[in-house]
Amino acid sequence: MAIVETQKLTKRYGREEALKTLDLLVEAGDIYGFIGPNGAGKTTTLRILSTLLAPTFGKAFVDGFDVMKHPYEVKKILGFMPDSFGVYDGMRLVEYLDFFGAAYKIPRKKRRSIIDDVLQLTDLASKADDFVSTFSRGMKQRCCLAKTLLHDPKVLLLDEPASGLDPRARIEMRELLKTLRKMGKTVVISSHILSELGDMCNRIGILEHGVLIKQGKYPDILDEIRQTREIRLVVLEGAEKARKVLEETTGVLNIDSSGHEFQFETNLPYDALADLHQNLMGVGAKIVFFEEVKGTLEDVFLKVTKGGL
Repeated sequence: MAIVETQKLTKRYGREEALKTLDLLVEAGDIYGFIGPNGAGKTTTLRILSTLLAPTFGKAFVDGFDVMKHPYEVKKILGFMPDSFGVYDGMRLVEYLDFFGAAYKIPRKKRRSIIDDVLQLTDLASKADDFVSTFSRGMKQRCCLAKTLLHDPKVLLLDEPASGLDPRARIEMRELLKTLRKMGKTVVISSHILSELGDMCNRIGILEHGVLIKQGKYPDILDEIRQTREIRLVVLEGAEKARKVLEETTGVLNIDSSGHEFQFETNLPYDALADLHQNLMGVGAKIVFFEEVKGTLEDVFLKVTKGGL
């Protein structure tokens, strides 16, 4: 069931089209990677979905509500974390969250327990009485996410959440997003840092020059664009015999080897690969690894996009 959907969504700035008839589809429970270079239209899309920007043409829906006709209903079920955010000097974290809790009209009696919950979830409980202005960028990202979660939104729109974070902070952010999915949240993440999304998102959409050129389940898209499988073989003994078997097998292509390790491409079906495995063992090759090398999100992106400004 679609929880976020756009229909022919278009946004023009003068003669420039930032979005061109965008048909986006995000299902409930997805972690959806919205991918594209800077200037592709990702932020424009998220700002329209979050009711902050009106489209030139087309429609957008969140949980069935038209974002233009029912903006207040959308705001109740949606949390938006922009790519840049401000903090208030002289405000402690708990005060910062209390301020936004009041803005969300959370009753005062419930507010503190909800704040405690989001502090625990974002691992900021020990920083509750610290001044927000003293936080590192990674902690400020967590702070903004904690604020975004206060009203328990069903859908989260996160614009470049890993931008500018150090490696540890990125790992922590990734694990936090996985936790949110387990809680039943639907998360849309825009990013141009592909390595951050490959092992996190179950569905992706690739945007270029305002056009959605590909969307769907990540493994399905990967299989669609790859003409052959890539196999990695590592043997403990019998490297020369293994090489001979590979070279004599029809459908084994582009063999690359280094010592006892081989990498090759193949269009063989799985039953033929099983036979190849048996043949390798039959000539005395002592196999350590015989595995398919999974493609990356970078592979998908480079295959389907054209580049250029």
